[in-house]
Amino acid sequence: MASLRLSGWSCLLLACMLGSVVRSAPTYETLYFDQKIDHFGFYEDSTFRQRYLVSDTHWRKPGGPILFYTGNEGDITLFSNNTGFMWDVAEELGAMLVFAEHRYYGESMPYGNLSYTDPKYLNYLTSEQALADFAVLIRFLKGSVESKDSPVIAIGGSYGGMLAAWLRIKYPHAVVGAIAASAPIWQFEDLVPCNLYYQTVTNDFEKSGTGCAESITKSWAAINRMFKTDEGIGWLSREFHLCSPLKCQDDAAAFKNWLSETWVNLAMVDYPYPANFLEPLPAWPIKEVCKHLRNPNLDDKKLLQNIFQAINVYYNYTGITPCLNTSQTAVGSLDDLGWSYQACTEMVMPFCSDGVTDMFEPQAWNFEAFSDDCYKQWGIRPRPEWITSMYGGKNITTASNIIFSNGDLDPWSAGGVKQSLSDSLIAIIITDGAHHLDLRSNNANDPKSVIEARAMEVAYMKKWIKEHSQQVNGI
Repeated sequence: MASLRLSGWSCLLLACMLGSVVRSAPTYETLYFDQKIDHFGFYEDSTFRQRYLVSDTHWRKPGGPILFYTGNEGDITLFSNNTGFMWDVAEELGAMLVFAEHRYYGESMPYGNLSYTDPKYLNYLTSEQALADFAVLIRFLKGSVESKDSPVIAIGGSYGGMLAAWLRIKYPHAVVGAIAASAPIWQFEDLVPCNLYYQTVTNDFEKSGTGCAESITKSWAAINRMFKTDEGIGWLSREFHLCSPLKCQDDAAAFKNWLSETWVNLAMVDYPYPANFLEPLPAWPIKEVCKHLRNPNLDDKKLLQNIFQAINVYYNYTGITPCLNTSQTAVGSLDDLGWSYQACTEMVMPFCSDGVTDMFEPQAWNFEAFSDDCYKQWGIRPRPEWITSMYGGKNITTASNIIFSNGDLDPWSAGGVKQSLSDSLIAIIITDGAHHLDLRSNNANDPKSVIEARAMEVAYMKKWIKEHSQQVNGI
């Protein structure tokens, strides 16, 4: 969910879902359900309207399965329109499709327009409350004669994939299984090395063009030198066609962070065909980017002019963008504000880079500085151990019926489950796959790896559905 740093994961996304070539716009009914603002206490007894979308065109009733998308950090229509996998398999499985919006995103605001005005109104923006919303909504959906015996399968990507897995772990009576795509459930505390995320991004650029990653590595020192003079700062503003010119040396960190986010986002959406979610992009966009970064041994200005041409592939592939906005690395489809609060409370994901095994400037993980930034923005302090305490960290072998899929191009695979943990906790690695490629619509340019991954996911879903049917019928 995009987008999982304060500004980055939106794609999370971030995400997330990530722009699909759709055959035709999916049709669904928009509905609302009254949810408790607080599921775990009794003093706050207010409710809010949670939005959810339903398509029952192919539902075989009574008792047909329900595929339940666990919404993440954005408007739920984004996910329903772009999670093509669910629409592609609905008829084969005879399934109802449900897309549930995450509280505090889209239209599902517990305190309406006040929801983001004060941290006291954000107190109920947690994964635990969101999972409880999903469990209560599922109970409601199964309240009719036609659906009371329907098996429910949770599906989600990115943060939504984490929620799908956690829903199965915490509410196994509510869902018979889960497809957790690109779900970095181990990107917490020290469960994985904090620099693996940036190493994965770097590997994508290294294999996409000779000199590409090295050019980016050398660009940081070139930028630092340009920021030493007012003339250099002005030159950067002009050459990068910035909407808001850089003003002083204090802008250097934000400028370099914007570039870093751009390289990360490109790795997330490095799909084998044109896509249009974070930005309109060509097929294999990193290869297009690397065409501009073949020579790392240039003087500062020529190197940085090439860096501009490279990021222009991301921000202005259509050629119609008048200037580049360093305050955002993606369109406003996902909610960075809500995610920044979640990252500052329980979604504390350590990231670091060393500039040796990756192409980024060295930056250690500094929890104290991170906590101070959170306190300045929200007046709260993060709890770095809470997610592993709540959901088990790597100690999840008592769970069952979860598929963890990860693409080897996706930086978020660094925190994903990449080896099967049991006969029913299955890991799928998608070669040449970016961020939850398997949840996107079928495409003629799909690599064989994702075709096989989807086939395996459908086979497991049919297995879970059959097992549920046998249990209901006492077989």
